[in-house]
Amino acid sequence: MKNVMIMHAPTMGRGCDELGQKLIGVFFKKLWSNPEKPDAIIFYNESVRLLTKEGGCVEALHGLEEAGVDLVACGTCINHFDIAEDVQVGRVSGMEEIVSLIQGAEKVVTI
Repeated sequence: MKNVMIMHAPTMGRGCDELGQKLIGVFFKKLWSNPEKPDAIIFYNESVRLLTKEGGCVEALHGLEEAGVDLVACGTCINHFDIAEDVQVGRVSGMEEIVSLIQGAEKVVTI
């Protein structure tokens, strides 16, 4: 695995959450349309909400997944927020695999 992105929040940046929600939506759309994509995106903590319809990014995330990006959600986080039935994209995994993906990556970017 070459490039891994880590998402930890359903927003981009700190400060205004409303702005951060808009930014993360635009970020995923631009990433989807970019010819260079990460090999995997890891979602943990509240960022797992992005994988639901309410997260507002499902279309772009579906596009990324169809383009071969592995979308990996933290199962503990999914269970904590009780959203297993709401997840519409990606796959649920555990911390063991998440650690392995990060350690095996040449480059890790946290958003």
